Amino acid sequence: MESSLIKMCLNELSGYTSAEKIEIDSESSIRQMLRPRDPQAHKKCFGHALLYAGSMGMAGAAVLSAKACMRSGAGLLTVCSPLYNNAILQTTVPEAMTITPKEVSLTDFSTSRFNAIGAGPGLGCGEDRTRLLAILIKSAKLPMVLDADALNIIAKNPEIMEYLPQTTILTPHVGELARLTGTSFSNRTDIVTKALELALKHNVTVIVKGAPTVTVSPDGKLFINTTGNAGMATAGSGDVLTGIVLAMITQSYSGTEASRIATYIHGLAGDIAARKFSQTAMTSADIADCLPEAWLKMTMEL
Repeated sequence: MESSLIKMCLNELSGYTSAEKIEIDSESSIRQMLRPRDPQAHKKCFGHALLYAGSMGMAGAAVLSAKACMRSGAGLLTVCSPLYNNAILQTTVPEAMTITPKEVSLTDFSTSRFNAIGAGPGLGCGEDRTRLLAILIKSAKLPMVLDADALNIIAKNPEIMEYLPQTTILTPHVGELARLTGTSFSNRTDIVTKALELALKHNVTVIVKGAPTVTVSPDGKLFINTTGNAGMATAGSGDVLTGIVLAMITQSYSGTEASRIATYIHGLAGDIAARKFSQTAMTSADIADCLPEAWLKMTMEL
């Protein structure tokens, strides 16, 4: 991330006094939160994630998010997507299991089959999607990351917000945040103020995607991310971020920790992709493919 953008963000928020603290996330601050993996661990030690994503013509969103989740340390992943996406998912992300929306059972949550849920990438906003998302939110009571169409569904059905699990992370870009809050913004302070109101009211973490991305914690703190570049302004980039966040909460990181780690790693992978392919030519798939290098850089000394 260009230092000029970070300085601009700080200047725009200089008169902002509602937050207890504004912090800049650096390599050292993120590295301090990362936990080494137990050499005697097995896959269930790193959690089982459920990803509710994809629709007709939008299987790619589910693929990008699933790849990012598996590339970020989740032990197991099940992707819930319509049957017509099954062959695509099984071919492109063979590490993941798949189920259809009709196969989702509430017993999956009462028996702790899953440890965390991600929902939204390429989901669509039809009645069946709305119904199952509401069931997941009201019944699962698991750590959850909501993005894209999951946010659009909530914006149209705001009563769902009252049932969000304690560890919930919302990942809106500015347009989605405007729909969630029913308002428009004229500057960055307006954006952050509304994100903070949302976080405090519903006890959630909000990742406001942008340049730079800002994480707003439920206790009123702001964390400004320092990685990333303009090449990440491309279709599917947010889906990759959702997968990383899902992997983090599946491994029992807190909502704020997961958000800060994921945004940093996401941006770092984007920076690596930009050096390899240029900001113009890089795609969101390149970001996902560069996650191993990003994680290697951050974890090689743990």
